[in-house]
Amino acid sequence: MSTTTLDRLRELLEPVVSTLGVDLEEVSLTPAGKRRVLRVMVAADGGVDLDKVAEVSRAVSEVLDPSDVLGSLPYLLEVTTPGVDRPLTLERHWRRAADRLVLVQLHDGGTVTGRIGASDAEGVELDVDGTPRRLTWDEVAKAVVQVEFNRKGKDSATTAETEEDDEDDEDTGVEHDTDADDTMDEEA
Repeated sequence: MSTTTLDRLRELLEPVVSTLGVDLEEVSLTPAGKRRVLRVMVAADGGVDLDKVAEVSRAVSEVLDPSDVLGSLPYLLEVTTPGVDRPLTLERHWRRAADRLVLVQLHDGGTVTGRIGASDAEGVELDVDGTPRRLTWDEVAKAVVQVEFNRKGKDSATTAETEEDDEDDEDTGVEHDTDADDTMDEEA
């Protein structure tokens, strides 16, 4: 597998998933026995439900099957969404995680834990124990959303909404298995 193949896959798939209202977050291709696993990770503002994952999977298959990007070797297509442990690397990741608790490792070696507020092209506002703190993207080395089981200060209706949002953050996926004779089996 070469970077060229991944670049070609991204170039082929980006417009397909974009027309469905989702962002192409990651594409990976790994060997798995006699076949390869093509993982396509998508996300959107407001989350991606299982129906949308299935829709993306069908659309990606329709574009990949007639193309020569993957050659003639069989592959298993997995379309997933990012899990909660995915690092926040782009501004849109921060925007989608607004009001979530985040652990930030700084380039100077320090760490900051706070609740995500507004983010923009220059950086992000965090609420650190009730005190606002602005971080520029240049200061951030790594950031990961923290899982909260019992968030203080939230009423039960909001907690239920947060739990539904957390479900959207879990890996979900629909797989298509292709073999050399171009048949496709959906696996749940």
